[in-house]
Amino acid sequence: MLLILIHWLKTIGIHTPAVFSYCSTRMILAALTCLIITICFGPKFIKKLYSLKIGQSVRTKEECPYLAKLHFDKKDTPTMGGILILFSMLFSLILWMDLSNIFTWIFIFTTITLGLIGAIDDYLKLKHKNSVGLKAKRKLFFQLMFSLIIALYLNSSLVQEFVEKKTSIKPPVAKEYIHNKDTLSAKKMYSRIYFPFFKDPLFSLKGFFVAFSVLIMMFVIIGSSNAVNLTDGLDGLAAGCLIMVSFSLALFAFLSNHVDLSRYLNILYIEGSSEIAIYLVALSGASLGFLWYNGHPAQVFMGDTGSISLGGIIGVASILIRREFLLAIVGMIFVVEAISVIVQVLSYKIRKKRVFLCAPLHHHFEYKGWPETKVVLRFWIVGLFWAIIGIASLKFQ
Repeated sequence: MLLILIHWLKTIGIHTPAVFSYCSTRMILAALTCLIITICFGPKFIKKLYSLKIGQSVRTKEECPYLAKLHFDKKDTPTMGGILILFSMLFSLILWMDLSNIFTWIFIFTTITLGLIGAIDDYLKLKHKNSVGLKAKRKLFFQLMFSLIIALYLNSSLVQEFVEKKTSIKPPVAKEYIHNKDTLSAKKMYSRIYFPFFKDPLFSLKGFFVAFSVLIMMFVIIGSSNAVNLTDGLDGLAAGCLIMVSFSLALFAFLSNHVDLSRYLNILYIEGSSEIAIYLVALSGASLGFLWYNGHPAQVFMGDTGSISLGGIIGVASILIRREFLLAIVGMIFVVEAISVIVQVLSYKIRKKRVFLCAPLHHHFEYKGWPETKVVLRFWIVGLFWAIIGIASLKFQ
Protein backbone atom coordinates (compact mmCIF):
# COMPACT_ATOMS: atom_id res chain seq x y z
CA MET A 1 0.00 0.00 0.00
CA LEU A 2 2.85 2.38 0.86
CA LEU A 3 4.55 1.75 -2.48
CA ILE A 4 1.27 2.40 -4.32
CA LEU A 5 0.85 5.65 -2.41
CA ILE A 6 4.43 6.73 -3.20
CA HIS A 7 3.91 5.98 -6.89
CA TRP A 8 0.64 7.94 -6.92
CA LEU A 9 2.24 10.92 -5.21
CA LYS A 10 4.96 10.94 -7.86
CA THR A 11 2.38 11.04 -10.64
CA ILE A 12 0.90 14.25 -9.21
CA GLY A 13 4.30 15.82 -8.70
CA ILE A 14 4.81 15.18 -4.98
CA HIS A 15 8.11 13.51 -4.16
CA THR A 16 8.44 11.48 -0.97
CA PRO A 17 11.71 10.55 0.79
CA ALA A 18 13.29 7.59 -0.98
CA VAL A 19 13.98 5.92 2.36
CA PHE A 20 10.35 4.75 2.60
CA SER A 21 10.74 2.60 -0.52
CA TYR A 22 13.80 0.79 0.82
CA CYS A 23 13.37 -2.83 1.87
CA SER A 24 15.26 -2.30 5.13
CA THR A 25 12.98 0.59 6.11
CA ARG A 26 9.84 -1.40 5.38
CA MET A 27 11.22 -4.35 7.37
CA ILE A 28 11.67 -2.14 10.43
CA LEU A 29 8.24 -0.56 10.02
CA ALA A 30 6.58 -3.96 9.52
CA ALA A 31 8.13 -5.36 12.70
CA LEU A 32 7.20 -2.25 14.71
CA THR A 33 3.65 -2.27 13.35
CA CYS A 34 3.06 -5.88 14.42
CA LEU A 35 4.72 -5.31 17.79
CA ILE A 36 2.61 -2.23 18.57
CA ILE A 37 -0.67 -3.82 17.41
CA THR A 38 -0.22 -7.00 19.46
CA ILE A 39 0.81 -5.15 22.62
CA CYS A 40 -1.75 -2.35 22.38
CA PHE A 41 -4.72 -4.47 21.34
CA GLY A 42 -3.75 -7.44 23.51
CA PRO A 43 -5.69 -6.48 26.69
CA LYS A 44 -8.96 -5.77 24.86
CA PHE A 45 -8.56 -8.90 22.75
CA ILE A 46 -7.93 -11.08 25.81
CA LYS A 47 -10.89 -9.51 27.62
CA LYS A 48 -13.09 -10.30 24.61
CA LEU A 49 -11.93 -13.92 24.59
CA TYR A 50 -12.79 -14.17 28.29
CA SER A 51 -16.27 -12.78 27.66
CA LEU A 52 -16.82 -15.33 24.88
CA LYS A 53 -15.55 -18.09 27.20
CA ILE A 54 -12.97 -19.25 24.67
CA GLY A 55 -10.88 -21.19 27.17
CA GLN A 56 -8.06 -23.68 26.69
CA SER A 57 -8.77 -27.38 27.17
CA VAL A 58 -5.99 -29.39 28.85
CA ARG A 59 -5.32 -33.12 28.77
CA THR A 60 -7.63 -35.07 31.04
CA LYS A 61 -6.48 -37.16 34.00
CA GLU A 62 -7.25 -40.29 32.01
CA GLU A 63 -4.97 -39.20 29.15
CA CYS A 64 -2.05 -37.91 31.21
CA PRO A 65 -2.60 -37.71 34.99
CA TYR A 66 0.61 -35.93 36.01
CA LEU A 67 0.43 -33.43 33.16
CA ALA A 68 -3.21 -32.69 33.95
CA LYS A 69 -2.12 -31.88 37.50
CA LEU A 70 0.79 -29.68 36.37
CA HIS A 71 -1.32 -27.71 33.89
CA PHE A 72 -4.52 -27.53 35.92
CA ASP A 73 -4.08 -23.77 36.38
CA LYS A 74 -3.99 -23.30 32.59
CA LYS A 75 -7.52 -24.57 32.19
CA ASP A 76 -9.91 -21.97 30.75
CA THR A 77 -7.06 -19.59 29.84
CA PRO A 78 -8.20 -17.87 26.62
CA THR A 79 -6.96 -19.49 23.42
CA MET A 80 -7.11 -18.58 19.69
CA GLY A 81 -4.70 -15.72 20.37
CA GLY A 82 -3.27 -16.52 16.96
CA ILE A 83 -6.07 -14.40 15.52
CA LEU A 84 -4.37 -11.29 16.94
CA ILE A 85 -0.98 -12.36 15.56
CA LEU A 86 -2.34 -13.07 12.08
CA PHE A 87 -4.38 -9.85 12.05
CA SER A 88 -1.31 -7.75 12.87
CA MET A 89 0.73 -9.54 10.21
CA LEU A 90 -1.87 -9.13 7.47
CA PHE A 91 -2.37 -5.47 8.41
CA SER A 92 1.39 -4.96 8.21
CA LEU A 93 1.51 -6.84 4.89
CA ILE A 94 -1.11 -4.59 3.29
CA LEU A 95 0.56 -1.48 4.66
CA TRP A 96 4.25 -2.10 3.94
CA MET A 97 4.61 -4.87 1.33
CA ASP A 98 4.56 -4.70 -2.46
CA LEU A 99 1.10 -5.87 -3.54
CA SER A 100 2.32 -6.52 -7.09
CA ASN A 101 4.86 -9.09 -5.88
CA ILE A 102 3.93 -12.77 -6.16
CA PHE A 103 5.51 -13.54 -2.79
CA THR A 104 3.08 -11.15 -1.11
CA TRP A 105 0.09 -13.02 -2.51
CA ILE A 106 1.57 -16.41 -1.62
CA PHE A 107 1.81 -15.24 2.00
CA ILE A 108 -1.74 -13.88 1.97
CA PHE A 109 -2.98 -17.24 0.70
CA THR A 110 -0.84 -19.14 3.22
CA THR A 111 -1.87 -17.05 6.22
CA ILE A 112 -5.60 -17.15 5.51
CA THR A 113 -5.77 -20.82 4.49
CA LEU A 114 -3.73 -22.26 7.35
CA GLY A 115 -5.30 -19.78 9.78
CA LEU A 116 -8.73 -21.14 8.87
CA ILE A 117 -7.59 -24.73 9.33
CA GLY A 118 -6.24 -23.87 12.77
CA ALA A 119 -9.36 -21.89 13.67
CA ILE A 120 -11.60 -24.83 12.77
CA ASP A 121 -9.42 -27.08 14.94
CA ASP A 122 -9.69 -24.64 17.88
CA TYR A 123 -13.44 -24.23 17.39
CA LEU A 124 -14.05 -27.98 17.55
CA LYS A 125 -11.95 -28.25 20.72
CA LEU A 126 -14.03 -25.52 22.33
CA LYS A 127 -17.30 -26.98 21.07
CA HIS A 128 -16.63 -30.48 22.35
CA LYS A 129 -14.62 -29.26 25.38
CA ASN A 130 -11.65 -31.58 24.79
CA SER A 131 -8.11 -31.45 23.38
CA VAL A 132 -8.87 -33.46 20.22
CA GLY A 133 -10.36 -30.90 17.82
CA LEU A 134 -10.13 -31.59 14.10
CA LYS A 135 -9.42 -35.26 13.41
CA ALA A 136 -5.76 -35.87 12.51
CA LYS A 137 -6.53 -37.41 9.10
CA ARG A 138 -8.83 -34.54 8.14
CA LYS A 139 -6.34 -31.91 9.29
CA LEU A 140 -3.56 -33.65 7.35
CA PHE A 141 -5.76 -33.78 4.25
CA PHE A 142 -6.34 -30.01 4.32
CA GLN A 143 -2.63 -29.40 4.84
CA LEU A 144 -1.80 -31.76 1.96
CA MET A 145 -4.14 -29.91 -0.39
CA PHE A 146 -2.71 -26.54 0.58
CA SER A 147 0.93 -27.63 0.27
CA LEU A 148 0.20 -29.32 -3.07
CA ILE A 149 -1.18 -26.07 -4.49
CA ILE A 150 1.93 -24.15 -3.42
CA ALA A 151 4.31 -26.84 -4.71
CA LEU A 152 2.55 -27.17 -8.07
CA TYR A 153 2.56 -23.44 -8.62
CA LEU A 154 6.29 -23.13 -7.96
CA ASN A 155 7.12 -26.13 -10.17
CA SER A 156 4.60 -25.70 -12.98
CA SER A 157 5.43 -23.33 -15.84
CA LEU A 158 1.85 -23.69 -17.15
CA VAL A 159 0.34 -22.38 -13.93
CA GLN A 160 2.88 -19.55 -13.80
CA GLU A 161 2.13 -18.52 -17.38
CA PHE A 162 -1.60 -18.49 -16.61
CA VAL A 163 -1.09 -16.24 -13.59
CA GLU A 164 1.20 -13.94 -15.58
CA LYS A 165 -1.31 -13.55 -18.41
CA LYS A 166 -4.34 -13.01 -16.17
CA THR A 167 -2.71 -10.59 -13.73
CA SER A 168 0.13 -8.08 -13.50
CA ILE A 169 1.92 -10.39 -11.07
CA LYS A 170 5.16 -11.89 -12.38
CA PRO A 171 6.50 -15.31 -11.36
CA PRO A 172 9.79 -15.12 -9.41
CA VAL A 173 13.14 -15.27 -11.21
CA ALA A 174 16.64 -15.75 -9.87
CA LYS A 175 20.29 -15.60 -10.81
CA GLU A 176 23.01 -17.94 -9.69
CA TYR A 177 26.42 -16.33 -9.38
CA ILE A 178 28.35 -19.44 -8.47
CA HIS A 179 29.05 -20.55 -12.03
CA ASN A 180 27.30 -18.07 -14.28
CA LYS A 181 24.90 -15.16 -14.44
CA ASP A 182 22.11 -16.90 -16.32
CA THR A 183 18.60 -16.06 -15.25
CA LEU A 184 16.76 -18.97 -13.70
CA SER A 185 13.03 -19.39 -14.21
CA ALA A 186 10.89 -20.20 -11.20
CA LYS A 187 10.48 -23.79 -12.36
CA LYS A 188 14.23 -24.27 -12.76
CA MET A 189 14.99 -22.47 -9.49
CA TYR A 190 12.57 -24.55 -7.42
CA SER A 191 13.78 -27.84 -8.90
CA ARG A 192 17.21 -27.30 -7.35
CA ILE A 193 18.08 -28.56 -3.88
CA TYR A 194 20.42 -26.41 -1.77
CA PHE A 195 22.08 -27.31 1.51
CA PRO A 196 23.67 -25.06 4.17
CA PHE A 197 27.50 -24.86 4.10
CA PHE A 198 27.57 -25.77 0.37
CA LYS A 199 27.83 -23.15 -2.38
CA ASP A 200 26.54 -25.33 -5.19
CA PRO A 201 23.09 -26.90 -5.27
CA LEU A 202 23.36 -30.54 -4.23
CA PHE A 203 21.46 -31.59 -7.34
CA SER A 204 18.93 -30.40 -9.87
CA LEU A 205 15.81 -32.43 -10.54
CA LYS A 206 14.64 -32.80 -14.12
CA GLY A 207 11.80 -34.46 -15.96
CA PHE A 208 9.82 -36.95 -13.93
CA PHE A 209 12.05 -36.37 -10.88
CA VAL A 210 10.62 -32.87 -10.48
CA ALA A 211 7.81 -34.68 -8.65
CA PHE A 212 10.36 -35.37 -5.93
CA SER A 213 10.81 -31.61 -5.52
CA VAL A 214 7.03 -31.28 -5.09
CA LEU A 215 7.09 -33.95 -2.36
CA ILE A 216 9.95 -32.18 -0.56
CA MET A 217 8.03 -28.90 -0.57
CA MET A 218 4.90 -30.57 0.74
CA PHE A 219 6.88 -32.33 3.47
CA VAL A 220 8.53 -29.05 4.57
CA ILE A 221 5.25 -27.12 4.76
CA ILE A 222 3.29 -29.85 6.54
CA GLY A 223 6.21 -30.76 8.77
CA SER A 224 6.94 -27.20 9.92
CA SER A 225 3.25 -26.46 10.46
CA ASN A 226 2.74 -29.50 12.68
CA ALA A 227 6.13 -29.17 14.41
CA VAL A 228 5.32 -25.65 15.65
CA ASN A 229 1.89 -26.91 16.67
CA LEU A 230 3.48 -29.66 18.79
CA THR A 231 5.99 -27.22 20.33
CA ASP A 232 3.21 -24.88 21.47
CA GLY A 233 2.66 -26.61 24.79
CA LEU A 234 4.32 -24.34 27.36
CA ASP A 235 3.97 -20.63 28.07
CA GLY A 236 6.00 -18.67 25.53
CA LEU A 237 7.91 -21.66 24.13
CA ALA A 238 6.66 -21.59 20.52
CA ALA A 239 6.48 -17.78 20.31
CA GLY A 240 10.06 -17.35 21.53
CA CYS A 241 11.43 -19.95 19.12
CA LEU A 242 9.46 -18.45 16.22
CA ILE A 243 11.13 -15.08 16.79
CA MET A 244 14.59 -16.60 16.30
CA VAL A 245 13.65 -18.81 13.35
CA SER A 246 11.74 -16.14 11.41
CA PHE A 247 14.46 -13.53 11.97
CA SER A 248 17.16 -15.96 10.74
CA LEU A 249 15.21 -16.73 7.57
CA ALA A 250 14.49 -13.01 7.10
CA LEU A 251 18.23 -12.33 7.05
CA PHE A 252 18.74 -14.83 4.23
CA ALA A 253 15.77 -13.43 2.30
CA PHE A 254 17.13 -9.89 2.68
CA LEU A 255 20.62 -10.87 1.47
CA SER A 256 19.17 -12.86 -1.44
CA ASN A 257 17.47 -9.70 -2.71
CA HIS A 258 20.77 -7.85 -3.25
CA VAL A 259 22.84 -8.62 -6.35
CA ASP A 260 26.20 -7.62 -4.88
CA LEU A 261 25.65 -9.30 -1.51
CA SER A 262 24.38 -12.52 -3.07
CA ARG A 263 27.35 -12.56 -5.42
CA TYR A 264 29.78 -11.98 -2.53
CA LEU A 265 28.18 -14.68 -0.36
CA ASN A 266 27.69 -17.09 -3.28
CA ILE A 267 23.99 -17.49 -2.63
CA LEU A 268 21.05 -17.43 -5.00
CA TYR A 269 19.89 -13.95 -6.01
CA ILE A 270 16.09 -13.98 -5.93
CA GLU A 271 14.36 -10.96 -7.38
CA GLY A 272 11.83 -9.49 -4.95
CA SER A 273 12.77 -11.71 -2.01
CA SER A 274 12.81 -8.55 0.11
CA GLU A 275 9.04 -9.01 0.49
CA ILE A 276 9.71 -12.39 2.10
CA ALA A 277 12.08 -10.69 4.55
CA ILE A 278 9.46 -8.05 5.38
CA TYR A 279 6.81 -10.65 6.21
CA LEU A 280 9.20 -12.72 8.29
CA VAL A 281 10.28 -9.78 10.45
CA ALA A 282 6.59 -8.92 10.77
CA LEU A 283 6.14 -12.45 12.15
CA SER A 284 9.03 -11.80 14.57
CA GLY A 285 7.46 -8.54 15.72
CA ALA A 286 4.03 -10.10 16.15
CA SER A 287 5.47 -13.05 18.10
CA LEU A 288 7.46 -10.70 20.33
CA GLY A 289 4.38 -8.62 21.07
CA PHE A 290 2.32 -11.74 21.71
CA LEU A 291 5.01 -13.01 24.07
CA TRP A 292 4.20 -10.02 26.30
CA TYR A 293 0.96 -11.80 27.23
CA ASN A 294 1.98 -15.40 26.45
CA GLY A 295 4.98 -15.51 28.79
CA HIS A 296 4.61 -17.41 32.06
CA PRO A 297 2.02 -17.24 33.52
CA ALA A 298 0.27 -16.97 30.15
CA GLN A 299 -2.75 -14.73 29.85
CA VAL A 300 -3.55 -16.11 26.40
CA PHE A 301 -2.50 -18.98 24.14
CA MET A 302 -2.04 -18.74 20.36
CA GLY A 303 -3.92 -22.00 19.85
CA ASP A 304 -3.85 -23.98 16.62
CA THR A 305 -5.01 -20.83 14.82
CA GLY A 306 -1.58 -19.40 15.45
CA SER A 307 0.75 -22.40 15.65
CA ILE A 308 -0.45 -24.20 12.50
CA SER A 309 -0.43 -21.04 10.37
CA LEU A 310 2.85 -19.60 11.70
CA GLY A 311 4.59 -22.95 11.26
CA GLY A 312 3.29 -23.14 7.71
CA ILE A 313 4.45 -19.58 6.97
CA ILE A 314 8.07 -20.27 7.94
CA GLY A 315 7.89 -23.49 5.93
CA VAL A 316 6.67 -21.67 2.81
CA ALA A 317 9.24 -18.90 3.34
CA SER A 318 12.10 -21.42 3.50
CA ILE A 319 10.92 -22.93 0.22
CA LEU A 320 10.64 -19.56 -1.53
CA ILE A 321 14.27 -18.69 -0.70
CA ARG A 322 15.47 -22.28 -1.34
CA ARG A 323 16.52 -22.81 2.28
CA GLU A 324 14.47 -25.81 3.36
CA PHE A 325 17.41 -27.53 5.06
CA LEU A 326 18.39 -24.28 6.74
CA LEU A 327 14.95 -24.26 8.36
CA ALA A 328 15.76 -27.66 9.89
CA ILE A 329 18.89 -26.14 11.46
CA VAL A 330 17.56 -22.82 12.75
CA GLY A 331 14.33 -24.54 13.76
CA MET A 332 16.06 -27.46 15.48
CA ILE A 333 13.78 -27.16 18.52
CA PHE A 334 10.73 -27.70 16.29
CA VAL A 335 12.43 -30.64 14.56
CA VAL A 336 13.37 -32.37 17.83
CA GLU A 337 9.91 -31.82 19.30
CA ALA A 338 8.30 -33.44 16.26
CA ILE A 339 10.78 -36.34 16.22
CA SER A 340 10.16 -36.99 19.93
CA VAL A 341 6.46 -37.52 19.21
CA ILE A 342 7.15 -39.79 16.22
CA VAL A 343 9.65 -41.89 18.20
CA GLN A 344 7.27 -42.14 21.16
CA VAL A 345 4.34 -43.28 19.02
CA LEU A 346 6.38 -45.81 16.99
CA SER A 347 8.07 -47.20 20.11
CA TYR A 348 4.77 -47.72 21.87
CA LYS A 349 3.15 -49.37 18.83
CA ILE A 350 6.08 -51.67 18.11
CA ARG A 351 7.63 -52.33 21.55
CA LYS A 352 4.72 -51.37 23.82
CA LYS A 353 7.23 -49.19 25.67
CA ARG A 354 7.73 -45.43 25.86
CA VAL A 355 11.09 -43.80 25.15
CA PHE A 356 10.18 -40.53 26.89
CA LEU A 357 8.22 -40.01 30.08
CA CYS A 358 5.84 -37.88 28.03
CA ALA A 359 5.87 -36.41 24.52
CA PRO A 360 6.47 -33.86 23.05
CA LEU A 361 9.94 -33.49 24.54
CA HIS A 362 9.21 -30.41 26.66
CA HIS A 363 6.72 -32.45 28.70
CA HIS A 364 9.41 -35.10 29.28
CA PHE A 365 11.49 -32.53 31.16
CA GLU A 366 8.45 -31.39 33.11
CA TYR A 367 8.00 -35.00 34.23
CA LYS A 368 11.65 -35.02 35.35
CA GLY A 369 10.81 -32.18 37.73
CA TRP A 370 12.02 -29.15 35.77
CA PRO A 371 9.90 -26.02 36.36
CA GLU A 372 8.08 -24.82 33.26
CA THR A 373 10.07 -21.58 33.12
CA LYS A 374 13.37 -23.50 33.18
CA VAL A 375 12.27 -25.77 30.33
CA VAL A 376 11.23 -22.79 28.20
CA LEU A 377 14.36 -20.76 28.94
CA ARG A 378 16.70 -23.63 28.16
CA PHE A 379 14.85 -24.49 24.96
CA TRP A 380 15.20 -20.84 23.93
CA ILE A 381 18.95 -21.00 24.58
CA VAL A 382 19.29 -24.16 22.49
CA GLY A 383 17.13 -22.57 19.77
CA LEU A 384 19.36 -19.49 19.72
CA PHE A 385 22.45 -21.70 19.45
CA TRP A 386 21.10 -23.43 16.35
CA ALA A 387 19.94 -20.12 14.85
CA ILE A 388 23.54 -18.85 15.14
CA ILE A 389 24.81 -22.05 13.49
CA GLY A 390 22.38 -21.52 10.63
CA ILE A 391 23.42 -17.90 10.13
CA ALA A 392 27.10 -18.92 10.29
CA SER A 393 26.54 -21.12 7.23
CA LEU A 394 26.58 -17.91 5.16
CA LYS A 395 30.32 -17.55 5.72
CA PHE A 396 31.39 -21.16 6.15
CA GLN A 397 30.50 -22.49 2.74
